Amino acid sequence: MLGRCSNSWSIIIKLPRRTFLHLATGAAALPAASRIALALDYPTRPVRLLVGFFAGGLSDILARLIAQPLSERLGQQVIVDDRPGAGSNIATELVTKAPPDGYTLLLVPVSATINATLYDNLNFNFSRDIAPVASISRTPGVMVVNLSLPVRTVPEFIAYAKANPGKINFASAGTGSLPHVAGELFKLMTGLNLVQVQYRSNYFPDLIAGQVHVSFATMPSAIEFVRAGKLRALAVTGAARSEVLPDVPTVGEFIPGYEADAWNGIGAPANTPSDIIEKLNKEINAALAEPAIQVRLAELGSKPLSMTPSEFGKFIAVEIEKWAKVIKAAGIKAE
Repeated sequence: MLGRCSNSWSIIIKLPRRTFLHLATGAAALPAASRIALALDYPTRPVRLLVGFFAGGLSDILARLIAQPLSERLGQQVIVDDRPGAGSNIATELVTKAPPDGYTLLLVPVSATINATLYDNLNFNFSRDIAPVASISRTPGVMVVNLSLPVRTVPEFIAYAKANPGKINFASAGTGSLPHVAGELFKLMTGLNLVQVQYRSNYFPDLIAGQVHVSFATMPSAIEFVRAGKLRALAVTGAARSEVLPDVPTVGEFIPGYEADAWNGIGAPANTPSDIIEKLNKEINAALAEPAIQVRLAELGSKPLSMTPSEFGKFIAVEIEKWAKVIKAAGIKAE
């Protein structure tokens, strides 16, 4: 037996170098081949889309909006799975730990890029552990004030706040929320002394009653109060005017460079095969081009935001850098 084994090894050793390298290369390529096969067959079962917020919020609404046409295009159900908590960090961590096979996706909100700096004890690195797949939409916020505040424009608000330092309160949805950092960005760019008042629940009753004076609110949450005449819209926070409030200027028209949009996209665990990511990107962008989807987005005050995975990745990097500067300059600490 020993002789036979030695002879077998000698046969392998005596193989021509080119043949041996060919066999070795073929063996190494097996994992890649299996990944390609996985991508070609994908998906063969339902896909989960995790959302880091409660049902009924903008991110949850957008996830369900895109899930339906995406299910039809993929031929498998896309199941929206709400996992609220820690400013969307719980859902993000679950996705970073999921197999990178395209069957667990993340609804990526703007808060993910805020959290990257706000929290210093996360069990993941967002930029490293989440692969960008596709962007979905961009939604401007709206700067709204209580009707009793004697201002009708952003310049008037700035003048009034400067004349009343420390007496103007702005409502936010908690530390690190978009209404919070949007307000802090406004403070930094104007030099105003505004006092943040945090809410863990709906702050609009207090804003309407005048217990707080201003908010840099998300458009879907504030638009009906503006339309009903219960709040006054001074400006929208996006780079361009909103179609749902066409007569309302942007903050940037008075404070050049100011922009604070809510946006959402789709991410996947790092190392998800590029073929799967490209397929998802193609189908998501196709869904966003559907007239019915565009109408629904417009009703929310949103616009489709179609990008390649690479473009979305660069967009995320810019947003992380932007909000990192605000968080550090304002000295914001996670609670």
